[in-house]
Amino acid sequence: MKTAVLASLIASAAAFAPAKQAAKTTAVSASDFEDVLGAQPPLGLWDPLGLLNGADEERFDRLRYVEIKHGRISMLAFLGQITTRAGFHLPGAIDYSGDSFDSYPNGVAALIGPNSIPTAGLVQLIAFIGILEIAVMRDIEGTGNEFVGDFRNGYIDFGWDDLDEEAKLSKRAIELNNGRAAMMGILGLMVHEEIVPLGYDPELP
Repeated sequence: MKTAVLASLIASAAAFAPAKQAAKTTAVSASDFEDVLGAQPPLGLWDPLGLLNGADEERFDRLRYVEIKHGRISMLAFLGQITTRAGFHLPGAIDYSGDSFDSYPNGVAALIGPNSIPTAGLVQLIAFIGILEIAVMRDIEGTGNEFVGDFRNGYIDFGWDDLDEEAKLSKRAIELNNGRAAMMGILGLMVHEEIVPLGYDPELP
């Protein structure tokens, strides 16, 4: 039941996920994107599945939008994993019954399993994510956003406008790299958590 609720709510939220629209420019092969941000040493442009073959600029922007969003989510997820596993939890109770935040397990077990948070709590989490998708974490046209994944929307700055173009490109490349590393990192943590109960020795690499 809980898994079905999770899947349906994620699908509903994804349906509202915005994609930045861009003018179409014909591209006949992935080589047309060899100089884009993120195609950097040591791999350069790495597209083993050929997703960019025949892609136009709109298709590339959509893929980049998804990559940035997944990277940001993964960075938060990885940070949450290592923080809670280090013993840091929010103070107080998570529900009216008085259950504390640290009374629930970490990682995947907090969402799925015999000791996971109640279904009502999971629904609240997914609903909050849906609200962020629809109303906050979106690219609003006409607000001065500079690139795909720029969610400042005219009211968030933190000194970005004071940076020169080279510094901006550097920070965007750092975000891409950190997001890619976090996607692999959180996937590794989740897989490791699930295979240890199957008999895998956690002391092995």
